Amino acid sequence: MVNISEDYTNQYGIIDKKGNYILKPQYNEIKPLGENMVAIGKIIDAEKPYRGSKYAIGDMNGNILTDFIYYNVSNYKNGLASANDDKNTFFIDKSGNIVKNLPIVKGSGTLDLEGDLIKAYVDFRISYLTRDGKVIWEQNKIIPLNNQYSVIEEKYKPNRDYLVYYPELQGMEGKAEEKKANEKLKGEDTSQKFNEKLKELSKVKPIDSNANLDYNYVGDFSVEFFKKQLLVLKLYGYEYHFGAAHGMPSEIYPHIDLVSGTFYQLKDLFKQGSDYVKVISEIIGEQIKNNKEYSYVFPDAYKGIKEDQPFYVKEYALYIYFYPYDIAPYVAGFPTFKIPYTEIMNIIDTKGDFWGSFH
Repeated sequence: MVNISEDYTNQYGIIDKKGNYILKPQYNEIKPLGENMVAIGKIIDAEKPYRGSKYAIGDMNGNILTDFIYYNVSNYKNGLASANDDKNTFFIDKSGNIVKNLPIVKGSGTLDLEGDLIKAYVDFRISYLTRDGKVIWEQNKIIPLNNQYSVIEEKYKPNRDYLVYYPELQGMEGKAEEKKANEKLKGEDTSQKFNEKLKELSKVKPIDSNANLDYNYVGDFSVEFFKKQLLVLKLYGYEYHFGAAHGMPSEIYPHIDLVSGTFYQLKDLFKQGSDYVKVISEIIGEQIKNNKEYSYVFPDAYKGIKEDQPFYVKEYALYIYFYPYDIAPYVAGFPTFKIPYTEIMNIIDTKGDFWGSFH
């Protein structure tokens, strides 16, 4: 394979051992796939070359066997390769055709034959299927919190470049607590209100299914902490604008009282009138000054916390964090500071709803 381009664009082709062209150099990419096969990439958008390629299947003899219809193609093994279009992942044969008697899985990823089973890694989730497509194992989609409450994993993928796994809370329907929560939430159905807000926080939003986005976004979640009636979720994502040096990660931690229906804020942890911003700012300032762990913080970048500073709680400590570039370089991630409750008990509202939700 050769590339004769003299600028940032590509002009790939294939030559033989004598330097003669087998395939003229006019393609954005050519990927060797093994077994004498190649994926030939045609640029998706000439004005935005960073958008990448769509691939046709070809061979090392210069034959182009399909249209440019695939977004990803894996290496061939025993005459089969895994490929995906904008909707599904499947096996293709050495003619580049979809193998109809093997599973076609919705989403983008790879399929691998492992004996009599097929391992699917599609949309960042693993499952195992039989050759006729029956799912025999998949990653758990239900996180039980206790006998009443569960967190269910839901999926939103309106576009091949936009994927969100978001949480849905179950267990408040028909409970006595629902009446209390409805009063807080202006009479709306508790579960619906919770879950609509969680979808919004997870960046579930309208996306044109046919649009060629200038970025890729993947979002997911985990249960960070659960005790008594307080649920702390971690909603995290990564947005990458094509052509950029790197993407930007995000993290937020909703603190949900499953009985009252409240989404707690940082200020709710403290007594009214207490200058928690000043107290916490000084504690973090001392940690930065005296702990070598935080030597990566930009000099003079830390100016204290905000009233609504990102945070999360666990059983024995409050955690305050900053986004990349706020006070440190990107590589430092989310600078996080642990503050044991014992250091701030004098300003915590121990009779307040937030503290009482997990004590």
